[in-house]
Amino acid sequence: MSEALVTRHGGCHCGAVRFEVDAPREPELWLCNCSICDMTGYVHVIVTQPCFRLRSGAEQLTRYRFNSGVAEHLFCAACGIKSFYVPRSHPDGFSVNARCLDGQPFAGLPLRNFDGQNWEQKAGDLSKGAAR
Repeated sequence: MSEALVTRHGGCHCGAVRFEVDAPREPELWLCNCSICDMTGYVHVIVTQPCFRLRSGAEQLTRYRFNSGVAEHLFCAACGIKSFYVPRSHPDGFSVNARCLDGQPFAGLPLRNFDGQNWEQKAGDLSKGAAR
């Protein structure tokens, strides 16, 4: 039996970008050491497309791609915060920054480490499961 999903709300620092996401009450949280995640302190919650809904701010999003060009990093053009993006590991879903959810509901949950500096060799370590 799958765990029931809970709807959470979140967004960027200035509030221009707002979204909601359906995730387990205690989802798997990932801490990646790749260059961009390490520098920004991003904590990943991976969800499928149907579990993510952008509510406002689409016009505020700016895109950035690097290295393989597969991941689509989305930042608020006003405040610079990346509250979610389309990850290389799950190109048909989203990674939401747990730190950008209202009230930080997942604070204190354990973090799983992922060696993003060696992505090609370690990609198999990622759980392919995402909130559905």
